[in-house]
Amino acid sequence: MKAEIIAVGTELLLGQIVNTNARDLASGLSDCGVIVYYQTVVGDNPGRLKQAIADAYERVDLVILTGGLGPTKDDLTKEIVAEYFGKKLVLDQPSLDRIQGYFDRMGREMNETNKKQAYMPEGCIILENNCGTAPGLIVEEGGKIAILLPGPPKEMNPMFEEKVKPWLSGKTGSTIKSRTLKMTDIGESNMAAEVSDLMEGENPTVAPYAKEGESELRITAMAKTEEEADGLIEPVAKEIYARLGEYIYGEDDTTLVEALVKKLIEKKITISTAESCTGGLIASEITSVAGSSEIFGSGYVTYANSAKMKMLGVKDKTLADHGAVSEQTAKEMAEGARAASGADIAVSVTGIAGPGGGTPEKPVGLVYMALADDKGTIVKKLNLDGSRDKVRRRTVKYVFKMVMQRIDEKGDNK
Repeated sequence: MKAEIIAVGTELLLGQIVNTNARDLASGLSDCGVIVYYQTVVGDNPGRLKQAIADAYERVDLVILTGGLGPTKDDLTKEIVAEYFGKKLVLDQPSLDRIQGYFDRMGREMNETNKKQAYMPEGCIILENNCGTAPGLIVEEGGKIAILLPGPPKEMNPMFEEKVKPWLSGKTGSTIKSRTLKMTDIGESNMAAEVSDLMEGENPTVAPYAKEGESELRITAMAKTEEEADGLIEPVAKEIYARLGEYIYGEDDTTLVEALVKKLIEKKITISTAESCTGGLIASEITSVAGSSEIFGSGYVTYANSAKMKMLGVKDKTLADHGAVSEQTAKEMAEGARAASGADIAVSVTGIAGPGGGTPEKPVGLVYMALADDKGTIVKKLNLDGSRDKVRRRTVKYVFKMVMQRIDEKGDNK
């Protein structure tokens, strides 16, 4: 089944809110065996909404609309859909009772305009809203389906999960399932070249994606059940692991820092951080992961040279001869953090995040990162581009990749 998502709301067009509904719906629809072919955003304008719906049904048979189900005059999604299908709006007393009950529970008086939300296209399937006042609905006529959901995500998501997904799954009799293999230290083009033959398959399909500092391969299969889809995906995943396993750090929603913390915990390796240009971002990322207290005891944000000397033991001569942004300073920062914290591994970063402060010899984006452990200290130089925030965040990912590599090199030994 092919679908189009239409998000209704002028605030979406103006960029005042982010359209997370389209993302969540696209992901959830695939679980039901529905393929989203198009996504549209249209403002609260009846003429343009009519045209968007008519255009959508020229392309697909299933249209999911979010927003425009409220009590005000500019909430017209239901009215426009009813007009498209040639259906009258009639009062649904159970819906009105539920809306009244919602206001009673909130200790508020129901406004007369809220009764508008209880008028439904005749013959539609009504979807109860347990998190707000606007019911959703499904209209099915002449081989075309319209599913109307409220705009607020806190109302839309539960309604979709509890009401729409079971209904759609019964219609399609199939499911679409994906498994994403996440990698570091290999670019998208090189990754794709290694599995080009697998990318020619039709079911399952294999598609490459590039993210900042990472690459992904998504394996997607369509089948009658999730178990059958897993059966199609598994042999392809095994083949990818055989070819690219050294680069794969996790799957699906696993982040690089989560994979790193998990590995540190499993191997009982503690870590400390010494940060200058990243200002504590590395420590913040690590401690955002539940259980990180097992492997992270302390971190040092040493922005000023005086702090580098006092807290990490960086030599005044090192700073004078080589500067704060140098291989030598990064090395002493990492070694100082390891000595001060007693951690098995310590990492450090020092650099020029910008937008100012760069010179021809040391341009903006120059970063040195170091790792100290019982085998010695390694230092790596980065030349990054982009905004201040991008340089800082890319540095964090490079540090995590460096630690992952070091742990893999060490094997089972600390």
